Amino acid sequence: MDAITLLKDDHKAVEKLFKRFEKAGDNAHAEKRRVVDRIIEELSIHAAVEEQLFYPVTRATVPATEDMALESLEEHHIVKWVLSELERMDPADERFDAKVTVLIENVRHHVEEEEGEYFPQVRDELGRKALGELGDAMAEAKKRAPTHPHPRSPDTPPGNIVVGAAAAAVDRATDAFTGAAQGSLAAAQDVIARVTGANRRGSSSPNGSTTARSSARRARSSIDEAADKVTAAAERAKRTGEATVDSARTGAKRTGSTARGAARRTTSAGKGTATTAKRAARRTTGSARGTATTAKRGAARTKAAAKGAATQTRRSASRAGASS
Repeated sequence: MDAITLLKDDHKAVEKLFKRFEKAGDNAHAEKRRVVDRIIEELSIHAAVEEQLFYPVTRATVPATEDMALESLEEHHIVKWVLSELERMDPADERFDAKVTVLIENVRHHVEEEEGEYFPQVRDELGRKALGELGDAMAEAKKRAPTHPHPRSPDTPPGNIVVGAAAAAVDRATDAFTGAAQGSLAAAQDVIARVTGANRRGSSSPNGSTTARSSARRARSSIDEAADKVTAAAERAKRTGEATVDSARTGAKRTGSTARGAARRTTSAGKGTATTAKRAARRTTGSARGTATTAKRGAARTKAAAKGAATQTRRSASRAGASS
């Protein structure tokens, strides 16, 4: 699949969710919760794939997109923080709608810039074949991408690859657990509804009515207890997942810190070697200068001695001539 087509399809899917939210009534809290949960999942996957593959590849192959890629990463960072807040916010909260509205405005602006400026430059430079190969890789990455926002995690390789894999595993396991638990609760609620209906139908019989009411109360108590256990288990799973992601994030930071430390040590060693070489060069130069100075002084002394000898010879010759 073409990489740009894949991303544009993601944009269209999210836009449909935005419109669903905007059409929901003021008090449609359940519908808004469902829509926002879908928005969170779609944008989390989309952002992860762009950060892991699309941005790094285009930055490396299309130099003109460097600034746009960096701005996009910052826009993702802001969006992920808003998503993480919405994930925990009650849709009845007075600021829920306002927060979603701000999110929608930011994402629409981001999409407009990508589709209007970023994507055309990438398409012109890479061509159909390269975009097809990149799109196939991105489609595979979507299957393993995180489904929840992780705004404190790295957003560039290699850190986002390491942490993203851990986050995705935790997210999908939590989603599966939550889905199964919700299915069980829904089934249990269906049972209690039937029991309650039987209670109403058996109200003409005093004994039957009492028995039905008692069964309904027990069923409700069981459902409430199950709901509490599921909620507690989900919270524990979430905390465990966050701890796993934090651990991966810490590992990525340590790896980066180790690499930076090694680079600093290598640079320091190089500087030390250069300093030693400079000192050796200065000593060699000084020694050469000393040798040259000694040679000059020796030459001067030899020259002076030769002059002295020549003068003495002339004087001797003069005296010899005078005596003859």
